[in-house]
Amino acid sequence: MATFVLVHGAMHGGWAWREVRARLQRAGHLVFTPTLTGQGERRGSLTPDVGVETHVADLTELLWFEDLREVHLVLHSYAGILAGPLAQRAGERLAGVVFLGSFLAGPGQSLLDVEPAATAARYRREVAAGDGWRLPASPAFLDLWGVTDPGLRAWAGPRLTDFPFRCQTDPVAYDPGALDRIRTVYVRHTDPPLESLTRFHEQALAAGWETYDLHCGHDMMLADPQATADLLVRIAEGPPAGPHRDGHPSA
Repeated sequence: MATFVLVHGAMHGGWAWREVRARLQRAGHLVFTPTLTGQGERRGSLTPDVGVETHVADLTELLWFEDLREVHLVLHSYAGILAGPLAQRAGERLAGVVFLGSFLAGPGQSLLDVEPAATAARYRREVAAGDGWRLPASPAFLDLWGVTDPGLRAWAGPRLTDFPFRCQTDPVAYDPGALDRIRTVYVRHTDPPLESLTRFHEQALAAGWETYDLHCGHDMMLADPQATADLLVRIAEGPPAGPHRDGHPSA
């Protein structure tokens, strides 16, 4: 039995993992799907003060209160930038970190620092056009994320939540060595890919991480929960043998 903590990305909540969680639990695994402050069913706690540190604290508190060990920490999209601080504060509790179509941020970088410049500028305009402290949620993001199934769009679209701008602008602080000591895995999606994530997959390859592909859109847990769950179990079972660790089906 493996222990998974599945962390959603921007505008989502623990709800996004519902189908993946059910599949992992049926297979006998222990699964936690926390909702970060201000998101999902915790949208009532969204304030201008919610930032990266808030979300790092959400997860470190979960790991401590549940006394979780040998955790496979799965970080989707935005949540990838939380990896370094979490590794530094709770690395002894982690079996590994899985970056599921995630952004990566080095010490001193923010999410907007690692977004393409045009995307970062667009988000700044959208925030400024509103109340100045949150990025409005919109079903239009489903187009960006490759969510095309009408039923899935109808279910997920209304559940998207405004995202605190501080989570885009707060820099992360951590010692890179903390993350270097932990098993790291990068999973990219290919159908369709998200151009803004290409550099992070390349970074993972250059660093010698395990890499895997899922042939679906960015919201992998929604688009193909069975393949996502199967891959997470495969990762939890251990790294593949040999120096070449590219996780295509033939690996």
